[in-house]
Amino acid sequence: MKNNNSFLSNIKSIFLAIFIALLIRSFVAEPFNIPSGSMKPNLLVGDFIFVSKWSYGYSKHSLPFSLDIIPDSLNMFPDKIFSKMPERGDVVVFKTPQDNRTDYIKRLIGLPGDSIQIINGQIKINDKLILRKKNEDFVDINSKGDKKRVRKYLEYFFDKEVEVLDLMDNGVVDNTNTYIVPEGFFFVMGDNRDNSQDSRFNVVGFVPLQNLVGKAQFVFFSLENSRFFQIWKWPKSIRFNRLFSFIK
Repeated sequence: MKNNNSFLSNIKSIFLAIFIALLIRSFVAEPFNIPSGSMKPNLLVGDFIFVSKWSYGYSKHSLPFSLDIIPDSLNMFPDKIFSKMPERGDVVVFKTPQDNRTDYIKRLIGLPGDSIQIINGQIKINDKLILRKKNEDFVDINSKGDKKRVRKYLEYFFDKEVEVLDLMDNGVVDNTNTYIVPEGFFFVMGDNRDNSQDSRFNVVGFVPLQNLVGKAQFVFFSLENSRFFQIWKWPKSIRFNRLFSFIK
């Protein structure tokens, strides 16, 4: 009898731990792994980051797998509750509008009503050209360990200074038509400007407010050319200089 009670107590403890973990993941913070180089030089492949879920309010995309816990016929809430407007320059995680499932991370460039155009690789917002200056080259390292120097710029983005990469002249979206951001939507771009699928392409387009999952806050772990569960590689793979670094 004692063994049965102990078993049931352990099961309850496990379910309680899972429930608490889901609550934290849904409403407080969620870890994400950076799988691509679209946000270099600020986020690297192998970075593990924490994203605050409270920053922009809550929607169904705050829940695991974007689940709807309330049927549409009974839903009394708007698309997003406790909604807060993000700021230009925030690094945001969002669900792509095409499937509402895939997580992307980009920098928020344009707010509702903004007029945005890319001219020779530079951003123009509401007829104001975002200035930038050449910085020291970024040393990029691929999965084979090969190094390549890439042009890096310091961009004076309103009240922020953002480091961005420019891989080539006359890239496919270095010169664009003017985008007018619709009400309730946002325009996002990757910091690795010539290697990012973002709002400049139809595959992403404008991002609706309800698809914003949260704001990227800091890198809590980082591995170079290694997977998280390959613990035997950690001594040579951990980027110690990136641990607990805030995301600008």
